[in-house]
Amino acid sequence: MITESLKSLYDRDLNKLKIEIEAYQNEENLWKIDKNISNSAGNLCLHLIGNLNHFIGGQLGNTSYIRHRELEFSLKDVPRTELIEKIEATIKMIDIALNQLTEEDLKKEYPLIVFEDTMTTDYFLIHLISHLDYHLGQINYHRRLLDI
Repeated sequence: MITESLKSLYDRDLNKLKIEIEAYQNEENLWKIDKNISNSAGNLCLHLIGNLNHFIGGQLGNTSYIRHRELEFSLKDVPRTELIEKIEATIKMIDIALNQLTEEDLKKEYPLIVFEDTMTTDYFLIHLISHLDYHLGQINYHRRLLDI
């Protein structure tokens, strides 16, 4: 069943996110930007948490999550411990939300039009993993460049 694969991938990559955030030698560097790097690792982390809680938790898991996307990029100096707690809560939320979905649910149209056209829920869940991994790579690169 694809749900188990999706859960495994989200768990794996959100735990990698946690490891990246914990790997910063200097916590202040989570919020550093420089030259053409306009998003800090902290803001990318908040963005991923908001994105997943909105599109999976709020839409599929009925968590009543209210997204404040602008804060994902404007908040600064959120303590590392709080970021880690939010990542761990997101891992749990995804597990619960995906456990509620049947194979039939995955083939249904995703409840929001996010891009220009409709898509199936399973397609969008795969897209969200690629979005997570894209920003995870940015965070890794950010850490290696700016955590000095």
